[in-house]
Amino acid sequence: MFDTNLPDGPSMPTLLRQMKLVFQPLKYLEDFAKIYGDNFTIKNKSGNHTVYFSHPKALEEIFTADASKLDAGSENQILKYLFGSNSVVILDGTPHRNQRKLLVPPFHGDRMRAYGATIQSITQQVINSWQDTKPFNVHNAMQEITIRIILRVVFGLDEGTSTEKLRRSLISLLELVGYPVVSGALLFKFWKKDLGIWSPWGRIIHLIKQVDELIYNHIEETRKNFDPNRKDILSLMMTARYDDGQPMTDEELRDELVTLLVIGHETVTSSLVWALSWVDTLPEVQQKLQNELCQNKLEASELAKLPYLTAVCQETLRICPVGTTCFSRIVKSSLNITGYELPPNTLIIPNIYLAHHREEVYPNPKQFIPERFLERQFSPYEYLPFGGGNRQCIGMAFAMYEMKIILGTIFTQYKISSLKRRPDNSHIKPVRRGLTIVVPPKTQMQATPR
Repeated sequence: MFDTNLPDGPSMPTLLRQMKLVFQPLKYLEDFAKIYGDNFTIKNKSGNHTVYFSHPKALEEIFTADASKLDAGSENQILKYLFGSNSVVILDGTPHRNQRKLLVPPFHGDRMRAYGATIQSITQQVINSWQDTKPFNVHNAMQEITIRIILRVVFGLDEGTSTEKLRRSLISLLELVGYPVVSGALLFKFWKKDLGIWSPWGRIIHLIKQVDELIYNHIEETRKNFDPNRKDILSLMMTARYDDGQPMTDEELRDELVTLLVIGHETVTSSLVWALSWVDTLPEVQQKLQNELCQNKLEASELAKLPYLTAVCQETLRICPVGTTCFSRIVKSSLNITGYELPPNTLIIPNIYLAHHREEVYPNPKQFIPERFLERQFSPYEYLPFGGGNRQCIGMAFAMYEMKIILGTIFTQYKISSLKRRPDNSHIKPVRRGLTIVVPPKTQMQATPR
Protein backbone atom coordinates (compact mmCIF):
# COMPACT_ATOMS: atom_id res chain seq x y z
CA MET A 1 0.00 0.00 0.00
CA PHE A 2 2.98 2.29 0.44
CA ASP A 3 4.05 1.98 -3.20
CA THR A 4 1.59 4.58 -4.45
CA ASN A 5 3.23 7.17 -2.18
CA LEU A 6 6.69 6.85 -3.70
CA PRO A 7 7.99 9.55 -6.09
CA ASP A 8 7.43 9.05 -9.79
CA GLY A 9 10.22 7.57 -11.87
CA PRO A 10 11.26 6.18 -15.24
CA SER A 11 9.80 3.02 -16.71
CA MET A 12 12.55 2.33 -19.26
CA PRO A 13 13.84 -1.26 -19.68
CA THR A 14 16.15 -2.30 -16.83
CA LEU A 15 19.12 -3.30 -19.00
CA LEU A 16 19.00 -0.04 -20.97
CA ARG A 17 18.80 2.00 -17.77
CA GLN A 18 21.70 0.13 -16.17
CA MET A 19 23.88 0.55 -19.24
CA LYS A 20 23.18 4.28 -19.14
CA LEU A 21 24.14 4.33 -15.46
CA VAL A 22 27.49 2.68 -16.27
CA PHE A 23 28.43 4.64 -19.41
CA GLN A 24 26.57 7.97 -18.98
CA PRO A 25 26.35 8.42 -15.19
CA LEU A 26 25.79 12.18 -15.12
CA LYS A 27 23.33 12.23 -18.00
CA TYR A 28 21.51 9.40 -16.23
CA LEU A 29 20.95 11.63 -13.19
CA GLU A 30 20.33 14.88 -15.04
CA ASP A 31 17.80 13.41 -17.47
CA PHE A 32 15.70 11.85 -14.71
CA ALA A 33 15.91 14.95 -12.51
CA LYS A 34 14.78 17.13 -15.42
CA ILE A 35 11.66 15.00 -15.83
CA TYR A 36 10.83 13.98 -12.26
CA GLY A 37 12.41 16.68 -10.07
CA ASP A 38 14.25 16.34 -6.77
CA ASN A 39 13.17 12.79 -6.03
CA PHE A 40 12.54 9.88 -8.35
CA THR A 41 11.99 6.15 -8.04
CA ILE A 42 13.60 3.31 -9.96
CA LYS A 43 11.11 0.45 -9.71
CA ASN A 44 11.88 -3.25 -9.95
CA LYS A 45 9.80 -6.39 -10.17
CA SER A 46 10.55 -7.49 -6.60
CA GLY A 47 8.77 -4.44 -5.22
CA ASN A 48 11.92 -3.31 -3.36
CA HIS A 49 12.29 -0.05 -5.23
CA THR A 50 15.17 2.46 -5.29
CA VAL A 51 14.48 6.12 -4.47
CA TYR A 52 16.93 8.94 -5.27
CA PHE A 53 16.74 12.05 -3.05
CA SER A 54 18.56 15.37 -3.58
CA HIS A 55 16.50 18.07 -1.82
CA PRO A 56 18.34 19.40 1.28
CA LYS A 57 15.32 18.73 3.50
CA ALA A 58 15.14 15.11 2.37
CA LEU A 59 18.88 14.66 2.88
CA GLU A 60 18.61 16.11 6.38
CA GLU A 61 15.84 13.67 7.27
CA ILE A 62 17.85 10.74 5.90
CA PHE A 63 21.11 11.67 7.66
CA THR A 64 19.44 12.36 10.99
CA ALA A 65 17.04 9.41 10.92
CA ASP A 66 17.13 6.79 13.67
CA ALA A 67 20.04 4.54 12.63
CA SER A 68 18.04 1.47 13.62
CA LYS A 69 15.63 2.21 10.77
CA LEU A 70 18.32 2.13 8.09
CA ASP A 71 20.90 -0.45 7.04
CA ALA A 72 23.81 0.78 4.95
CA GLY A 73 26.55 -1.82 5.15
CA SER A 74 24.61 -4.71 3.62
CA GLU A 75 24.03 -2.76 0.42
CA ASN A 76 27.80 -2.31 0.10
CA GLN A 77 28.42 -6.06 0.07
CA ILE A 78 29.20 -5.75 -3.65
CA LEU A 79 32.49 -4.13 -2.54
CA LYS A 80 33.39 -6.98 -0.20
CA TYR A 81 35.53 -8.64 -2.87
CA LEU A 82 37.94 -5.69 -2.55
CA PHE A 83 37.49 -4.19 0.92
CA GLY A 84 36.89 -7.39 2.87
CA SER A 85 34.20 -8.21 5.44
CA ASN A 86 35.77 -6.09 8.23
CA SER A 87 35.80 -2.79 6.34
CA VAL A 88 33.99 0.14 7.94
CA VAL A 89 32.18 0.48 4.59
CA ILE A 90 30.72 -3.03 4.88
CA LEU A 91 29.89 -3.10 8.59
CA ASP A 92 26.62 -1.94 10.15
CA GLY A 93 25.21 -1.23 13.59
CA THR A 94 27.46 -1.64 16.64
CA PRO A 95 30.43 -3.13 14.74
CA HIS A 96 30.34 -0.12 12.40
CA ARG A 97 30.24 2.37 15.29
CA ASN A 98 33.10 0.59 17.08
CA GLN A 99 35.25 0.55 13.96
CA ARG A 100 34.65 4.25 13.22
CA LYS A 101 35.60 5.11 16.79
CA LEU A 102 39.03 3.54 16.26
CA LEU A 103 39.63 5.05 12.83
CA VAL A 104 38.56 8.67 13.30
CA PRO A 105 41.32 10.05 15.62
CA PRO A 106 44.31 9.79 13.20
CA PHE A 107 42.47 11.88 10.61
CA HIS A 108 41.76 14.91 12.78
CA GLY A 109 43.44 17.61 14.82
CA ASP A 110 47.14 17.65 15.63
CA ARG A 111 47.65 14.09 14.39
CA MET A 112 46.41 15.04 10.94
CA ARG A 113 48.38 18.29 10.82
CA ALA A 114 51.56 16.38 11.69
CA TYR A 115 51.40 14.85 8.21
CA GLY A 116 51.51 18.25 6.46
CA ALA A 117 55.27 18.45 6.01
CA THR A 118 55.35 14.91 4.63
CA ILE A 119 52.60 15.70 2.10
CA GLN A 120 54.44 18.82 0.97
CA SER A 121 57.80 17.04 0.75
CA ILE A 122 56.42 14.19 -1.37
CA THR A 123 54.64 16.65 -3.67
CA GLN A 124 57.89 18.55 -4.12
CA GLN A 125 59.80 15.37 -4.95
CA VAL A 126 57.36 14.47 -7.71
CA ILE A 127 57.08 17.92 -9.30
CA ASN A 128 60.88 18.30 -9.27
CA SER A 129 60.94 15.59 -11.95
CA TRP A 130 58.68 17.58 -14.30
CA GLN A 131 60.45 18.93 -17.35
CA ASP A 132 59.57 22.44 -18.48
CA THR A 133 56.63 22.45 -20.90
CA LYS A 134 57.03 18.72 -21.63
CA PRO A 135 53.56 17.07 -21.75
CA PHE A 136 52.70 14.67 -18.95
CA ASN A 137 49.71 12.54 -18.06
CA VAL A 138 48.07 14.58 -15.32
CA HIS A 139 46.18 11.66 -13.76
CA ASN A 140 49.35 9.58 -13.48
CA ALA A 141 51.23 12.53 -11.98
CA MET A 142 48.61 13.15 -9.30
CA GLN A 143 48.33 9.42 -8.67
CA GLU A 144 52.07 9.22 -8.08
CA ILE A 145 51.80 11.92 -5.41
CA THR A 146 48.81 10.43 -3.62
CA ILE A 147 50.14 6.84 -3.70
CA ARG A 148 53.42 7.95 -2.16
CA ILE A 149 51.55 9.88 0.53
CA ILE A 150 49.38 6.88 1.39
CA LEU A 151 52.36 4.53 1.57
CA ARG A 152 54.20 6.92 3.89
CA VAL A 153 51.36 8.36 5.99
CA VAL A 154 48.97 5.39 6.15
CA PHE A 155 51.22 2.35 5.75
CA GLY A 156 54.32 3.89 7.37
CA LEU A 157 56.56 2.72 4.52
CA ASP A 158 59.75 4.55 3.57
CA GLU A 159 61.49 4.27 0.21
CA GLY A 160 62.81 0.80 -0.57
CA THR A 161 62.36 -2.38 -2.62
CA SER A 162 59.32 -3.63 -0.67
CA THR A 163 57.68 -0.22 -0.90
CA GLU A 164 58.22 -0.06 -4.65
CA LYS A 165 56.81 -3.56 -5.12
CA LEU A 166 53.67 -2.67 -3.15
CA ARG A 167 53.36 0.64 -5.01
CA ARG A 168 53.44 -1.08 -8.40
CA SER A 169 50.91 -3.71 -7.31
CA LEU A 170 48.57 -1.10 -5.85
CA ILE A 171 48.67 1.03 -8.99
CA SER A 172 47.95 -2.04 -11.16
CA LEU A 173 44.98 -2.93 -8.96
CA LEU A 174 43.63 0.62 -8.90
CA GLU A 175 43.93 0.92 -12.67
CA LEU A 176 42.03 -2.33 -13.21
CA VAL A 177 39.34 -1.42 -10.68
CA GLY A 178 38.76 1.72 -12.78
CA TYR A 179 37.83 -0.18 -15.93
CA PRO A 180 34.17 0.07 -17.08
CA VAL A 181 33.94 -3.74 -17.06
CA VAL A 182 34.40 -3.64 -13.28
CA SER A 183 31.64 -1.06 -12.94
CA GLY A 184 29.46 -3.37 -14.98
CA ALA A 185 30.34 -6.34 -12.83
CA LEU A 186 28.90 -4.54 -9.82
CA LEU A 187 25.56 -4.38 -11.64
CA PHE A 188 25.61 -7.48 -13.82
CA LYS A 189 26.51 -10.73 -12.09
CA PHE A 190 27.28 -12.49 -15.35
CA TRP A 191 30.27 -10.14 -15.83
CA LYS A 192 31.68 -11.11 -12.45
CA LYS A 193 33.34 -14.38 -13.44
CA ASP A 194 36.89 -15.53 -12.82
CA LEU A 195 37.95 -17.00 -16.17
CA GLY A 196 41.63 -17.01 -15.34
CA ILE A 197 44.33 -14.39 -15.00
CA TRP A 198 43.77 -12.98 -18.49
CA SER A 199 40.08 -12.25 -17.90
CA PRO A 200 39.26 -8.84 -16.29
CA TRP A 201 37.69 -10.31 -13.16
CA GLY A 202 40.28 -13.06 -12.88
CA ARG A 203 43.02 -10.44 -13.14
CA ILE A 204 41.44 -8.46 -10.29
CA ILE A 205 41.27 -11.51 -8.04
CA HIS A 206 44.91 -12.28 -8.83
CA LEU A 207 46.03 -8.71 -8.05
CA ILE A 208 44.06 -8.61 -4.80
CA LYS A 209 45.81 -11.81 -3.65
CA GLN A 210 49.16 -10.28 -4.61
CA VAL A 211 48.42 -7.05 -2.73
CA ASP A 212 47.11 -8.98 0.28
CA GLU A 213 50.33 -10.96 0.56
CA LEU A 214 52.39 -7.76 0.55
CA ILE A 215 50.10 -6.04 3.08
CA TYR A 216 50.03 -8.97 5.50
CA ASN A 217 53.83 -9.21 5.29
CA HIS A 218 54.06 -5.50 6.12
CA ILE A 219 51.62 -5.86 9.04
CA GLU A 220 53.67 -8.76 10.41
CA GLU A 221 56.91 -6.80 10.03
CA THR A 222 55.42 -3.72 11.70
CA ARG A 223 54.19 -5.78 14.66
CA LYS A 224 57.55 -7.54 14.99
CA ASN A 225 59.50 -4.25 15.04
CA PHE A 226 56.81 -2.09 16.59
CA ASP A 227 57.87 1.45 17.48
CA PRO A 228 55.39 3.25 19.79
CA ASN A 229 56.76 6.61 18.63
CA ARG A 230 55.68 6.11 15.01
CA LYS A 231 52.76 8.27 13.92
CA ASP A 232 51.69 6.57 10.70
CA ILE A 233 48.06 5.48 10.63
CA LEU A 234 48.83 1.74 10.63
CA SER A 235 50.86 2.12 13.85
CA LEU A 236 48.09 4.20 15.41
CA MET A 237 45.52 1.56 14.46
CA MET A 238 47.70 -1.11 16.05
CA THR A 239 47.72 0.76 19.37
CA ALA A 240 43.97 1.46 19.30
CA ARG A 241 41.71 -0.70 21.45
CA TYR A 242 38.03 -1.58 21.35
CA ASP A 243 35.92 -0.99 24.46
CA ASP A 244 36.70 -4.54 25.62
CA GLY A 245 40.43 -3.83 25.42
CA GLN A 246 41.05 -5.94 22.33
CA PRO A 247 43.22 -4.66 19.43
CA MET A 248 42.32 -4.91 15.76
CA THR A 249 43.16 -8.24 14.14
CA ASP A 250 45.44 -8.53 11.14
CA GLU A 251 42.38 -9.13 8.96
CA GLU A 252 40.71 -5.97 10.26
CA LEU A 253 43.88 -3.96 9.68
CA ARG A 254 44.17 -5.29 6.14
CA ASP A 255 40.56 -4.47 5.29
CA GLU A 256 40.79 -0.91 6.62
CA LEU A 257 44.13 -0.28 4.89
CA VAL A 258 42.68 -1.34 1.53
CA THR A 259 39.53 0.72 2.15
CA LEU A 260 41.58 3.83 2.99
CA LEU A 261 43.77 3.22 -0.03
CA VAL A 262 41.00 2.81 -2.60
CA ILE A 263 38.58 5.44 -1.32
CA GLY A 264 41.17 7.95 -0.14
CA HIS A 265 43.46 7.63 -3.13
CA GLU A 266 40.83 7.79 -5.87
CA THR A 267 38.94 10.70 -4.32
CA VAL A 268 41.99 12.92 -3.88
CA THR A 269 43.69 11.97 -7.15
CA SER A 270 40.62 12.66 -9.24
CA SER A 271 39.78 15.88 -7.38
CA LEU A 272 43.31 17.20 -7.93
CA VAL A 273 43.00 16.55 -11.67
CA TRP A 274 39.61 18.29 -11.74
CA ALA A 275 41.04 21.30 -9.90
CA LEU A 276 43.99 21.62 -12.29
CA SER A 277 41.64 21.31 -15.28
CA TRP A 278 39.20 23.95 -14.04
CA VAL A 279 41.83 26.45 -12.97
CA ASP A 280 43.47 26.11 -16.38
CA THR A 281 40.30 27.33 -18.11
CA LEU A 282 39.77 30.38 -15.88
CA PRO A 283 42.47 33.11 -15.96
CA GLU A 284 40.72 35.12 -13.25
CA VAL A 285 40.85 32.15 -10.86
CA GLN A 286 44.52 31.63 -11.70
CA GLN A 287 45.28 35.28 -10.94
CA LYS A 288 43.50 35.24 -7.59
CA LEU A 289 45.36 32.09 -6.60
CA GLN A 290 48.67 33.66 -7.59
CA ASN A 291 47.90 36.78 -5.57
CA GLU A 292 47.30 34.59 -2.54
CA LEU A 293 50.33 32.37 -3.18
CA CYS A 294 52.74 35.21 -3.95
CA GLN A 295 54.81 34.46 -0.86
CA ASN A 296 57.58 31.96 -1.54
CA LYS A 297 57.86 28.61 0.20
CA LEU A 298 54.76 28.70 2.36
CA GLU A 299 54.74 25.94 4.98
CA ALA A 300 52.07 23.25 4.80
CA SER A 301 50.21 24.70 7.76
CA GLU A 302 50.12 28.12 6.05
CA LEU A 303 48.86 26.69 2.75
CA ALA A 304 46.03 24.91 4.55
CA LYS A 305 44.75 28.22 5.94
CA LEU A 306 44.60 30.17 2.66
CA PRO A 307 40.94 31.12 2.04
CA TYR A 308 40.91 31.32 -1.77
CA LEU A 309 42.86 28.07 -2.17
CA THR A 310 40.38 26.45 0.21
CA ALA A 311 37.47 27.83 -1.84
CA VAL A 312 38.98 26.42 -5.05
CA CYS A 313 39.13 22.98 -3.45
CA GLN A 314 35.58 23.27 -2.15
CA GLU A 315 34.22 24.38 -5.52
CA THR A 316 36.06 21.53 -7.24
CA LEU A 317 34.36 19.03 -4.93
CA ARG A 318 31.00 20.74 -5.49
CA ILE A 319 30.92 20.91 -9.26
CA CYS A 320 32.70 17.59 -9.81
CA PRO A 321 32.05 15.32 -6.83
CA VAL A 322 34.07 12.19 -7.48
CA GLY A 323 31.25 10.08 -6.07
CA THR A 324 27.89 11.15 -7.50
CA THR A 325 25.93 9.56 -4.67
CA CYS A 326 26.35 8.76 -0.99
CA PHE A 327 26.43 5.17 0.20
CA SER A 328 22.89 3.90 -0.17
CA ARG A 329 20.66 2.91 2.75
CA ILE A 330 18.07 0.13 3.00
CA VAL A 331 14.90 0.89 4.94
CA LYS A 332 14.52 -1.66 7.77
CA SER A 333 11.20 -0.37 9.11
CA SER A 334 8.77 2.07 7.50
CA LEU A 335 10.25 5.55 7.26
CA ASN A 336 8.77 8.92 6.26
CA ILE A 337 11.05 11.18 4.19
CA THR A 338 9.53 14.55 3.25
CA GLY A 339 6.06 13.05 3.14
CA TYR A 340 6.93 9.87 1.27
CA GLU A 341 6.23 6.69 3.23
CA LEU A 342 9.03 4.32 2.38
CA PRO A 343 8.24 0.64 3.08
CA PRO A 344 10.83 -1.84 4.40
CA ASN A 345 13.48 -2.94 1.86
CA THR A 346 13.25 0.32 -0.11
CA LEU A 347 16.73 1.40 -1.19
CA ILE A 348 17.48 5.09 -0.52
CA ILE A 349 20.22 6.85 -2.52
CA PRO A 350 21.15 10.37 -1.33
CA ASN A 351 22.35 12.15 -4.46
CA ILE A 352 25.43 14.36 -4.09
CA TYR A 353 25.70 15.49 -7.71
CA LEU A 354 22.12 16.74 -8.01
CA ALA A 355 22.27 18.38 -4.57
CA HIS A 356 25.39 20.27 -5.69
CA HIS A 357 23.73 21.50 -8.88
CA ARG A 358 20.55 23.01 -7.46
CA GLU A 359 20.03 26.44 -9.03
CA GLU A 360 18.40 27.93 -5.93
CA VAL A 361 21.36 26.92 -3.76
CA TYR A 362 24.16 27.42 -6.28
CA PRO A 363 23.25 30.03 -8.95
CA ASN A 364 24.80 29.11 -12.31
CA PRO A 365 25.69 25.66 -10.97
CA LYS A 366 27.60 24.60 -14.09
CA GLN A 367 30.07 27.46 -13.65
CA PHE A 368 33.21 27.12 -11.52
CA ILE A 369 32.92 29.97 -8.98
CA PRO A 370 35.10 29.56 -5.85
CA GLU A 371 33.74 32.84 -4.48
CA ARG A 372 30.55 31.00 -3.49
CA PHE A 373 32.41 29.57 -0.52
CA LEU A 374 33.82 32.94 0.52
CA GLU A 375 30.41 34.57 0.50
CA ARG A 376 28.43 32.06 2.56
CA GLN A 377 28.50 28.74 4.36
CA PHE A 378 26.45 25.83 3.14
CA SER A 379 24.70 23.32 5.35
CA PRO A 380 25.83 19.66 5.36
CA TYR A 381 22.61 18.91 3.46
CA GLU A 382 23.46 21.37 0.67
CA TYR A 383 27.17 20.58 0.39
CA LEU A 384 28.15 16.97 0.99
CA PRO A 385 31.12 15.86 -1.15
CA PHE A 386 32.07 13.27 1.47
CA GLY A 387 28.58 11.96 2.18
CA GLY A 388 26.64 12.52 5.37
CA GLY A 389 25.21 11.09 8.56
CA ASN A 390 26.93 8.12 10.18
CA ARG A 391 28.37 7.18 6.79
CA GLN A 392 30.26 10.41 6.21
CA CYS A 393 33.83 9.72 5.11
CA ILE A 394 36.15 9.56 8.12
CA GLY A 395 38.99 10.98 6.02
CA MET A 396 37.07 14.10 4.99
CA ALA A 397 39.25 16.63 6.85
CA PHE A 398 42.44 14.84 5.82
CA ALA A 399 41.45 14.76 2.12
CA MET A 400 40.76 18.50 2.09
CA TYR A 401 43.99 19.19 3.97
CA GLU A 402 45.94 17.03 1.51
CA MET A 403 44.36 18.70 -1.53
CA LYS A 404 45.23 22.20 -0.32
CA ILE A 405 48.85 21.37 0.38
CA ILE A 406 49.39 19.55 -2.93
CA LEU A 407 47.69 22.21 -5.07
CA GLY A 408 49.29 25.07 -3.14
CA THR A 409 52.75 23.53 -3.62
CA ILE A 410 52.14 23.03 -7.35
CA PHE A 411 50.57 26.41 -8.09
CA THR A 412 53.28 28.28 -6.20
CA GLN A 413 55.90 26.97 -8.63
CA TYR A 414 54.12 26.09 -11.88
CA LYS A 415 51.43 27.17 -14.26
CA ILE A 416 49.63 24.00 -15.36
CA SER A 417 48.11 24.15 -18.84
CA SER A 418 46.13 21.85 -21.07
CA LEU A 419 47.67 20.94 -24.42
CA LYS A 420 44.38 21.74 -26.13
CA ARG A 421 43.03 25.20 -25.42
CA ARG A 422 39.38 25.24 -24.43
CA PRO A 423 37.48 28.46 -25.14
CA ASP A 424 34.95 27.47 -22.49
CA ASN A 425 34.40 24.64 -20.01
CA SER A 426 32.01 22.66 -22.16
CA HIS A 427 34.76 20.38 -23.46
CA ILE A 428 35.61 18.94 -20.03
CA LYS A 429 33.71 15.68 -20.45
CA PRO A 430 33.65 13.48 -17.34
CA VAL A 431 34.00 9.72 -17.69
CA ARG A 432 33.34 6.86 -15.31
CA ARG A 433 36.35 5.28 -13.63
CA GLY A 434 35.10 2.38 -11.52
CA LEU A 435 32.73 3.92 -8.99
CA THR A 436 33.97 7.48 -9.57
CA ILE A 437 33.50 10.25 -12.16
CA VAL A 438 36.76 11.70 -13.44
CA VAL A 439 38.56 13.72 -16.10
CA PRO A 440 39.47 11.38 -19.00
CA PRO A 441 42.51 9.46 -17.64
CA LYS A 442 44.69 10.07 -20.73
CA THR A 443 44.46 13.87 -20.41
CA GLN A 444 47.83 15.54 -21.04
CA MET A 445 48.98 18.83 -19.49
CA GLN A 446 52.22 20.74 -19.24
CA ALA A 447 53.97 22.62 -16.43
CA THR A 448 55.60 26.01 -16.97
CA PRO A 449 57.77 27.38 -14.12
CA ARG A 450 56.58 30.66 -12.67
